[in-house]
Amino acid sequence: CVLCGRTDECPEKYGEKRTYVEYNLTVHYYCLLMSSGIWQRGGEDEGVDGFLITDIRKEVQRAAKLKCNICKKKGASIGCVTPKCKRSYHFPCGLQRECIFQFMEDFRSYCWEHRPVQEFMDKEPRGASQCTICLDLVEHLPVYTVLKSPCCKNAWFHRECLQYQALSAGIFFFRCTVCNNKDKFQKEMLRMGIYIPERDASWELEENAYQDLLHCYQHCDVKRCLCKKGRDYNEPESKWEIKRCQYCGSRGTHLACSSMKSWEQNWECMECRSIFAKSGKYSKQKKRALATSEKTNGTTCLLEEPPPKSPRQSSGSPRHFLLQSPKLMCQNLSPCSHLEQPASNRVTMSLSPVMSKRSWSLRYRHLRQQRKEAGNILKELKVQIKTKATRLNINAENIWSSALKGFRQRIFSPTNTIEVNFSNCKNRSKTNTSAASKHHFFQLLMLHLQNSSLFEGSSGKNLSLDFQAVKENLYFEAGKMIAVSLVHGGPPPGFFSKTLFNCLVYGPENVKPALEDVADADVAQTIKMIKYANNLSSLQSTLQDCCEFLTAAGCLRPVTALCDKNMLVNDILIYYVIKRITLPLESFQQGLKTLGVLEKMQMHPHVFSSLLCHKPERLSAETVYDLFTIHSSSDVNKLEGADFWMDYLQDVESGDSVVTLEDILLFVTGSCYIPCIGFDPEPTIKFLHIRYPIGNKLLNCLELPITKTYQQFKNKMELTIRNTLRVERE
Repeated sequence: CVLCGRTDECPEKYGEKRTYVEYNLTVHYYCLLMSSGIWQRGGEDEGVDGFLITDIRKEVQRAAKLKCNICKKKGASIGCVTPKCKRSYHFPCGLQRECIFQFMEDFRSYCWEHRPVQEFMDKEPRGASQCTICLDLVEHLPVYTVLKSPCCKNAWFHRECLQYQALSAGIFFFRCTVCNNKDKFQKEMLRMGIYIPERDASWELEENAYQDLLHCYQHCDVKRCLCKKGRDYNEPESKWEIKRCQYCGSRGTHLACSSMKSWEQNWECMECRSIFAKSGKYSKQKKRALATSEKTNGTTCLLEEPPPKSPRQSSGSPRHFLLQSPKLMCQNLSPCSHLEQPASNRVTMSLSPVMSKRSWSLRYRHLRQQRKEAGNILKELKVQIKTKATRLNINAENIWSSALKGFRQRIFSPTNTIEVNFSNCKNRSKTNTSAASKHHFFQLLMLHLQNSSLFEGSSGKNLSLDFQAVKENLYFEAGKMIAVSLVHGGPPPGFFSKTLFNCLVYGPENVKPALEDVADADVAQTIKMIKYANNLSSLQSTLQDCCEFLTAAGCLRPVTALCDKNMLVNDILIYYVIKRITLPLESFQQGLKTLGVLEKMQMHPHVFSSLLCHKPERLSAETVYDLFTIHSSSDVNKLEGADFWMDYLQDVESGDSVVTLEDILLFVTGSCYIPCIGFDPEPTIKFLHIRYPIGNKLLNCLELPITKTYQQFKNKMELTIRNTLRVERE
C-alpha cells in the first residue's frame, strides 16, 4: 500500500487492497478514506471511488514527510483531529495502538489519548455477561475492546464481534442484537469506530442463497432401500414415491421400502420414534424389522415396518410433545458428550423447551456426518496397510513403555498390519483375538496420552513443555501413535483443545490463544491481574511483581497507559501457549505426518476437529441397531427375532438391564467403541436355533437364539454376556 507501506491483505481490518496497474498504484481502502489531506473531488467513476489519482500522489508525497508516532517510520498520512495534538500515524499502526477512526461525515481520527469513550454509570455492575454475537463472556470494563449498547442496559459486545457483524449485515441490517434498534445503535457504533458498509447484507447478495428452501427432502433413509434407481429416486403416485417423517420432515422412505400400501399412512423416522418410545406416548411401537422373501438381484432385503395408521398431526404437535416430554437420557441428546459413564452412573436431564427436537437432530446429524466423512478419508489412508504383520508385546500395566519399545523396534512399520499380544509380569497370558487386543491396546494408549505429562489442561488439552520429553523425542512418538491409531482402527484422541488443533492445521502464527489455554494456575492468575487492572498504578505494581516472568517471556516493556495492558496480555498468551512450546509442536506435527494423517487434517479441518476435539458420542440403541446387518435362514421368523433384538437394545439404553451397550459391542467385536473407520468385517447378526447367544469376534458376528417370548430372549442375553465378559476380565 502506497500509504501505509504494508503488503497485508486483510479486508476486515484495512479494507479491500486494490491494485491499479495502469497507474502503478496499490492502496488499502481504509488507508485512503482516513488520510487527512485528501478529499473526494471526482465522481464515483473517476480515479479510486472519487479520489483522483493526482490527489492520491500528492497525499503520498505529503505523508512521506511525516513520521509515525507509533512505528517511527515515514509515511504517516493520518493525524489526530484534536486541536494542538500533533500525533500522526499509519492506519494499521493506529489500529494496533487502539486509535478510533470514524467512518462518517468528515472521517475523523482520534489518537489513543484523545479518542472518544463511552459513558459508564457508577452504579453499573463491573462483572461479566455474554456477548450476544459470539456468546463468550465479555467483561464490563471501559476499555477499547469492549462496547456497550446505547439502547439496551445489559447488552455488551466485543469490538471485534461487532465489526464482523457490521461487515456481514451492512447498513440495512446492522442493528442491536437484543432490542433490534437500528438508528441509535448505528450512530453510537459509528462514533466508536465501527465501519458499516453502505451495501446490502452478505446473505442477500449471495446468488441462489435460499434455493435449498424451495426443495422438499427426497431421500430414502431406511436400512435397505429396494429401489433399483437409487435412494433419491421419487415417482409420485407409485410405490416409489418418497414419504417424509410426519414429525421432523427431515427423513424419508419409499412407500415400498417400508411396506406402506398408500400415501395416507403416516410414517415416523427411527429418531422420532425412539423419543416417543421413551416418553411413554409410543408404547410398544418400537422399531421392527420385516422379513420378506422379495429378492432384489438375488439378495434378501431388510425393510422397516410402518407404524399403525393414525390421524395426521398438526404442525404444532411435535413441539407440544417436546414441551411435555419427561426426562430423556443425556447420551441420546448430546452428540459430543465428554463423559463416558457406566450404566450405573448415567445422568438424566430435562429437555429444554427452547431446544427443539429439530435443532438437536440437525446438530446430531451434522456431527455424525463429519465423523462419517472423516472415517471415509481414513479408509483411503488405510489402503497403505499391507498384509505383512508386526507383533507388539504389550504389558497393560506399563502401556507407555511397552508401546514405545514396540514403535521403536527396527522391524516396526506403520504400513504393516499390527498384531498385539498382552502379557503381565505374572504370566504370559495372551488374548484370543487379534482385532480385540488391538482395539484394547489403542484405547489404553489414547487414555494414557490424555493423562500424560506431554499434555496439559483440564478438558481441552494443549502441549506442555517437558524438556526431557523433547530430548527423548517423545512428542514425535506421541503424534505418530495417534496417527497410527486413527488409520489402524483405534479410537481418536478426542482431547485436543481448539487452540492446539488450529496450531496443527493452520499454523501457530495464525492462532490467537485465550486465557483458558493457560494450565498453570500461577501464570493464569498473573495474566488475570494484568487484564483486570483498573488503574495505571495497580497495573505497574503488578508488572513490577512479575518482572522476572515478563523478562523471560520477552514481554517486559514500559507501560504509560492503562490500555497498554491488552496488547501485553495478548503477547503473554502467545508466548506461553504457543511460542514456549515451539519445539514440542514441531516434533508433534512430524509424528502426525505418519501415513499422511496431518496432510488430510489440513485439507479437511472441520471434519477432523469432530474426531480430535470431541469425545465419541455415547452409544445408542439406534447406533448399535444400524451397525449390524441381520441375516437369517428361511425357516426363522426374522420379524420376531429382530423385534426382540431392538426391544432389548432399548431396554439396555434406558438402564433396564445389567449390561450396557458397550458390553454388547465388546461381546461381539472385542471393542467397546466403534472405530472411526468402522469394523472389518462389518458386524452381522444371525438368528439360529441355538440355546444361548454366541459372539464370534473373528467374524464380528452375533448369533442369537430363537425364543418364544421376549423375557426368555432378554434373560439369555444378559446371562451369557455378563458371564462371558466376567470370565474374560478374570
